[in-house]
Amino acid sequence: MSKAIAELLSILDLEQIEVNLFRGRSPQSRWQRVFGGQVVGQALVAAGRTVEQAERTPHSLHAYFLIGGDPRVPIVYSVERLRDGGSFSTRRVTAIQHGQPIFAMSVSFQRPEESFTHQAAMPDAPAPETLPDEQEMRRSVLPQMPEPVRSYYERERPIELRPVEFNRYLGQPVSDQAFRVWIRASGPLPDDPAVHRAVLAYASDMTLLDSALIPHGKSVFLKEIMGASLDHAMWLHRPFRADDWMLYAQDSPNMSGARGFARGQIFARDGTLVASVAQEGLLRRRRID
Repeated sequence: MSKAIAELLSILDLEQIEVNLFRGRSPQSRWQRVFGGQVVGQALVAAGRTVEQAERTPHSLHAYFLIGGDPRVPIVYSVERLRDGGSFSTRRVTAIQHGQPIFAMSVSFQRPEESFTHQAAMPDAPAPETLPDEQEMRRSVLPQMPEPVRSYYERERPIELRPVEFNRYLGQPVSDQAFRVWIRASGPLPDDPAVHRAVLAYASDMTLLDSALIPHGKSVFLKEIMGASLDHAMWLHRPFRADDWMLYAQDSPNMSGARGFARGQIFARDGTLVASVAQEGLLRRRRID
C-alpha cells in the first residue's frame, strides 16, 4: 500500500471520543489550511458511524465551509441524529476547531428499494490508458507547465488524476468549456463500501471549482486568482469502487458576484453514473502589487 493511500485511510478512520462525537486529524503537509475534501470525507464517515450502514446508505450530502481549518490541531465532529424514519435517516454534522464551527453538513441515508431508473449518458472521452500517466506527465508534460501546476501534479497524492484537457493550463482554449478528468485512488482500497464513498467524497473537491474559470481562460493556479470553496453538495446514485477509473465530467453554468458555480457528474468506466456533485466557490482577482 502506498504511503499516500495509507495516510488517506488513516485520516478517514476517525476516533470515537463519546456518543455522537468523533475526532479526526489532518495530514501534516505544507498546506496552511485543511483541504475541503478531507473535511467532507471525514464528516461523511462520522455521520455513517451513527447509522446502520448495512441497512441504510448515504444518498446525498449538503455542506458549507464556514472558515478555514487549522491543520495543526484535530477536528472534532459532532453528529446530531435528526431523524430515523421508516425509509430515511438524516444526520447533521458540525466540525469544530478552537471552540467554533468551521464546517457544517447534512447527510441523508436511505434503505435500498426498487424503482424506475434512468441516467445521463457519459460524455465521450479518451480512455485513461491513452492519456499521460504520472511518469509521462513528469517527463514530457509538466516541464511545459507553469510552476504552480507542475508542483501540484508532481506531489504524491492518494488520488490519481489524468486530465483530458490538460493543455488548458498552457492557456489553450477548451472548445466546449468543460473539464474531464479520470480519477481513481492511487492504490487498492479495502472492500468496505463506506471507505469507497468517503474516498470519492474526498476526491470530489479536488478539481471542481477550477472548472468555473475555464470560460475565462484562467485557472486556480494563477497568482492573480484567489479561490475558496463555499459549499459542496453530492448525490450518490449507484455502487462503485473508488480504486477503479471514473470519469469526472465538470462544467460551470454561471459565474457572478465573485462566485463560481460548478457541477460534475462521475461515471464508472462502463458508463454508469455513480454520483453527481455541485459546488459554489469564491473566485476573486487577487491584487498583485
